[in-house]
Amino acid sequence: MTADRGNPVVRTPYGAVRGRWEQGVAVFRGIPYAASPFGPRRFRPPVPPQPWDGVRDAGAFGPTAPKPPYSEAFAPYLSDPVVPGDDCLNLNVWTPDPAPGARLPVFVWLHGGALTRGSSSLPVYDGRTFARDGVVFVSVNYRLGVEGYGLFPDAPANPGLRDQLAALRWVHESITAFGGDPGRVTLGGQSAGAVSTGALVAAPQARGLVRRAVLQSGPPETTDRDKVRRMVRRMANRLKVPATAEAFAAVDRARLLRVQADVGRLGSPVLGGPAFGIVVDGDLVPRDPLEALTDGAAPGVELLTGWTRDEYRLWLVPGGLLDRIDRLGAVALAGAMARCRCGGEVPRGYRALHPDAGTAEIVGQMVTDHLLRIPLHRLADGRTEPSYVYEFAWPSHRPRMGACHALELGFVFDSGDEPDARKLAGEGAPQELADAMHGAWVRFVSDGSPGWERWDAGHPVRIFGEGGPRIAHGPRDRELALWATAGTPAEEPAAAPAPTSPELRPVIRRLRRSGVLRRN
Repeated sequence: MTADRGNPVVRTPYGAVRGRWEQGVAVFRGIPYAASPFGPRRFRPPVPPQPWDGVRDAGAFGPTAPKPPYSEAFAPYLSDPVVPGDDCLNLNVWTPDPAPGARLPVFVWLHGGALTRGSSSLPVYDGRTFARDGVVFVSVNYRLGVEGYGLFPDAPANPGLRDQLAALRWVHESITAFGGDPGRVTLGGQSAGAVSTGALVAAPQARGLVRRAVLQSGPPETTDRDKVRRMVRRMANRLKVPATAEAFAAVDRARLLRVQADVGRLGSPVLGGPAFGIVVDGDLVPRDPLEALTDGAAPGVELLTGWTRDEYRLWLVPGGLLDRIDRLGAVALAGAMARCRCGGEVPRGYRALHPDAGTAEIVGQMVTDHLLRIPLHRLADGRTEPSYVYEFAWPSHRPRMGACHALELGFVFDSGDEPDARKLAGEGAPQELADAMHGAWVRFVSDGSPGWERWDAGHPVRIFGEGGPRIAHGPRDRELALWATAGTPAEEPAAAPAPTSPELRPVIRRLRRSGVLRRN
């Protein structure tokens, strides 16, 4: 490391970069880890950036990947900055000591956003707090939506995931110059970032690049290839072009985003529907990541995993879906059964465990357990390496949001003073809870133990909630046990049909007879 008029300068394999000293931390923003993924490289795997002469300024965030804005319903809760430009395969580094001999632990962060939105420039992801506490923090931009996860006959699958792998390789090659230790890299993310983390940790091509992993509110999973193809075909029909990478590359980028948003608005984590996702490709993702990880992939990699108590409220409160599901009653429960591929004994069991819960809460917790908590339990149960599990249970001060999806981010990053964090948490989030949660993440990244007992047959879960952190043993075991013998009745479809579908009528009749429903 050298200094340039008081600013830190670090040499990477592709050229030198000049950062900034900010509050005692050296910050380098917008460093390219791969070339621009447009022009002849559209829909193709990433390639290294072109080396540069002189010193490249790294004082500002680099361009964000093309993405549609959040809808009016979600905009009051979620921010998503846009930085224009084509060089969107870039990353940022916060370090307390940009010197090759420092050998500090490294935390590489993959943002969430359903693989269609989000970026590393979101203020709540400010890495200063991790650097302040002795960690070199790296956040990554990667391709999103159809650009990163479209499935075409004339292009390789998973280019967005390949971007993330390229960023990991850049870290392995370059982070020593920023004071980091390439042998002490923790890869982590929230939501889609956690799903990506699970896929990369399981990938043979990432072996040796990751020492530890953090999966916040996202399990190791892949999306059915036919489901992604249907998403691409729907877009192709709207665009009136063939469903090929060549044809999509010729479409105006803004129009492509508008059509993607229009097609994607029909889906949600609770209701299902069309979506982009990571797919098994026989190459980077040779098999289902959860199966691979519970079958011995990623030996020696320690895990920190968890969820928020009321994940589903971010998906259902904006736009009024929570109230609509309560009004739908039996139809909503039947749709949830189809979405989760379970029989009527599961909602009956949830009703017995939570007799005062409304239909929306039953549906939301069922789908959250099916999509998130069950696979994370399987992951922790199926590995011999240490795993640590948490639940974030502090309820937002925003009306009806509860401990919703993404609320924990302001606590993990100790960035609750940021306006973006307050959009979800409201005013007055407890600083002592942020100190506890952020401190646990720093300890895990630094030495592999967040400060509570590792997962075992007793299922210890660290609860971060009102009254301070505590340990609960098996807090979700009764609900998750309902799925052990759950079957799919023959008349139920494998994916959730529309509320008016005649396929649901026999299921609804059975639900009404069984007493699952209560008056809302």
